[in-house]
Amino acid sequence: MAARINKKRSFLFVSKVLGKHIPVNPYTPLLSGAALALLLYQEMGGEAADGGRMDKLLNQAVHGLIHPEHAEAAYRDLLDARLVLPERVLFIGFAETATALGHSMYHMFAKGASYIHTTREDIPELVSVVSFEEEHSHAVDHLCYALNAELLSGEDPVVLVDDEITTGNTAVNTIRDIQSKFPRKEYVVASLLDWRSSANIQAYRDLEQELGIRIRALSLLQGTIEVKGTPQLSLVEVGAKPSIATEAPVILTYVQDGLERLNVTSSDSSGEINPSPYLKHSGRFGLESEDNKRLDQGIAQAAAQLRGHREGGTALVLGVGEFMYLPMRIAAEMGEGVRYQSSTRSPIHPERRSDYGVHSAAAYPSAVDPGITNYIYNVEPGQYDEIFVLLERDVPRRRIEPMTDILKRLAGSKVHLVVLASDSEEGGLTG
Repeated sequence: MAARINKKRSFLFVSKVLGKHIPVNPYTPLLSGAALALLLYQEMGGEAADGGRMDKLLNQAVHGLIHPEHAEAAYRDLLDARLVLPERVLFIGFAETATALGHSMYHMFAKGASYIHTTREDIPELVSVVSFEEEHSHAVDHLCYALNAELLSGEDPVVLVDDEITTGNTAVNTIRDIQSKFPRKEYVVASLLDWRSSANIQAYRDLEQELGIRIRALSLLQGTIEVKGTPQLSLVEVGAKPSIATEAPVILTYVQDGLERLNVTSSDSSGEINPSPYLKHSGRFGLESEDNKRLDQGIAQAAAQLRGHREGGTALVLGVGEFMYLPMRIAAEMGEGVRYQSSTRSPIHPERRSDYGVHSAAAYPSAVDPGITNYIYNVEPGQYDEIFVLLERDVPRRRIEPMTDILKRLAGSKVHLVVLASDSEEGGLTG
């Protein structure tokens, strides 16, 4: 547990299997999504012809989550199962925390699946097909940029993926918006944790009756919580730079992944435009099962290059905000001694206590939007020989420096600032 700096919700469950606030074996968060995929496969009747195979796979998944040293083997066995659902399904991952969780869940199915994750980035050239609010969050607007206008059309079941369900209100808001534009009969809400009260569960039932739909909930862990007290919003000063005698050098590297780009821009809260293209198949703009092979190839290509840059024994691969899945997959293929996590916009009080979830915190203005504060949690100076921070696209150099100023005080020997690029892109961060 940890305390949020948020008057709407004062607490946070700090997941050991998500790869957000705690550095983890990169196969652990991939496996957590795969485990949810197995539950969905069971729920939708896919296990009918599988005999005892499902029990074996589920036991492997649980074992791998409890014992991270076995996460890779369990994850690969699940991939090799090449699961296929009995009908087409659209997966939607919630930004920012569940973008990789939703992608890893979707990726378990060999065909007949689609995926898109919501985003909080403003892309002026595109129109969001659905939008909704996350009421308890410090950042409420979710947008959904589907390049394929038919992605949400039809009557395919929609699977909403989040890391944690506390009240279920986000799912309710999303279902209402989707149903008003793209009506269908069935929704699934999948999460690592489900803490809904009996009243919250009844709200799903009431919505089913109101809209004439079916809502199923899947989770790895379910229970109830009770929160008492009032949050104190200024307990700890967050963001002091780590004190260290020497600073590690920052090495800029452009890694050609061979993946297709989308030539659209982004606009930050001050109206400044970044013209650098986006990765087309990151998940933000929609994916089909047929896209997975090419994405896998690009990930392998990038990981092979970064393996060649490794010099130390231990490395941290850091994703940035919503850009979680590709860095996670790349980290998994970079060899031994690699841990993964992502920066986040979620403000959390740090406290050095054995029973507390966030021991250290560093804050800096986001490179995507300096009006937003980002945080790196639970990384100590010298804990890793090298830190690789992976960026989806070019950003102005002045915007990334607040982050690298922190990282070079945390890395033992070197910081690798890695920008993923297509084969035709030329290196050189903008000024």
